Amino acid sequence: MNFGTDNSKVRTTVKIAHLCLSNFYVDDFGYQENELIRQHVAADHDVLVIASTETYGLDGKLTYTQPGQYIGSDGAKVIRLPYRSFLPQKVMRKLRMHPGVREELEAFNPDRILFHGTCGWELLATAAYARAHQDVKLYIDSHEDWNNSARGLISREILHRRYYGPILRRAESAAESVLCISLESIDFVADLYGVDRSRLEFFPLGGNIPDDDEYNNLRMTGRYSLGISDDEILLVQSGKQTRRKKLLDSLKAFRGNDNPRLKLVIAGVLDAEIKAEAQSYIEADDRITFLGWVDPESLTEILCAADIYLQPGTQSVTMQQSLCCRCAVAIDDVHAHSVYVAGNGWLLDTEITVEKMLQSAANAPLKEMSVKSYELARKLLDYRQLARRITEE
Repeated sequence: MNFGTDNSKVRTTVKIAHLCLSNFYVDDFGYQENELIRQHVAADHDVLVIASTETYGLDGKLTYTQPGQYIGSDGAKVIRLPYRSFLPQKVMRKLRMHPGVREELEAFNPDRILFHGTCGWELLATAAYARAHQDVKLYIDSHEDWNNSARGLISREILHRRYYGPILRRAESAAESVLCISLESIDFVADLYGVDRSRLEFFPLGGNIPDDDEYNNLRMTGRYSLGISDDEILLVQSGKQTRRKKLLDSLKAFRGNDNPRLKLVIAGVLDAEIKAEAQSYIEADDRITFLGWVDPESLTEILCAADIYLQPGTQSVTMQQSLCCRCAVAIDDVHAHSVYVAGNGWLLDTEITVEKMLQSAANAPLKEMSVKSYELARKLLDYRQLARRITEE
C-alpha cells in the first residue's frame, strides 16, 4: 500500500474512539496506539481512549493500574476499565472482558472506532454498537502473528482458534476492514482465525519522519553526544532485549570484527536471561555503548545519528522508525520484512549473517542506502498518512 505524500485536504473534526482492550495502552511510549492517537489529537479531532488497566511499570515490566479517567500523555481523554469479576482476574485478563464498553461508546457517540488488536470479548460489544449506528465506521487492527501469538498448544487451539477466532469472525462483518500490521499478520488472521483475505488490509506500523533540517540537526547532535566521528559507522540495536532478539549474536559478531570504525549502541532493557552474558561482551569492548531504556525523543535522535539499524531477531516497533530516520537496516529475513528492504540494507539469514554484514558495512554505499530508506518510509510509514486512513470518508 502506498500512502503517498502529505497532500490531503483540510478535514473536519471527527470523533474517534481508540479501544485498547486487547493491545493495551501505555502512557509515554511510542507504540502504534500512542502515535495514531497523538496524530488524531494533533489534527484537532475529538479523541477518546477506552483502555484496560494493563500497562508497563517504570521497570518496563507488565503491570496493572487502577480504573479511572484522566488526560493521557498523547493528549486524549483515557478511560481505563476494570476487568469483569465473575471469574478470577487471571482468567478475565485472557478473556478480556470489561464492563461498560457499550455504555462508554454510547456516551461518546464516535464517528470512527479503531479497535486495537483482534483478541477480546469486547469486540462483540463494539461491533454491536457499530451495527446499531450505521454511520459509524469501525476498523479492527491486528498485531498478531505466529511469532508473538498462539505459540503454545493450549493458547493456539483453545484461546485463539476456539475463542478469539469466533469472536473476530462475528465482529468483522460490522467493520470496514481488518487492518494488519504485517504480511505475517495477514497470514495469521486468515489461516488461524478464518477471516477472508479480501477483508484484510496491510496497515503497517509507522513512524514520524523528520524533514531535512530536523534530520540533519538530530544527526549532528546525536553523533556529537555519542562521540561518533564522521568517518565512523554507527549501528543501533534497541528495545527489550530477550534471547529471541539475538542481541548476543550481534555482540559476538561485533567482538569478532576489530574494525575500529564500527560502533554499536544498545538502547533498551536487557532481559535477565541474557543480562550477565551481554554485559560481559559490552564491558570488554569500548566500541560498544549500552544506554539502557531511552524515551522516544532520545531514541529518534539516536536513530538519526545511526547509519545502520540492527535487528537480527524477532520484530520490533523501532525498525519502522529507523527507516523514517533514514537508517540502512540489517534485519531478519522473514516474510514480514520483505517489503522493507530494497537496496537499503541486508536481510539476515544463514548466508548473510551478522558477521558478513559487518564485514560489508565498511564499504557499503550507506548514503545511498539512507536515501532509499527515506523514500520507502515516505511511501509506507508516515503516521500522519496512516492516521488519515481512519478518518477518510
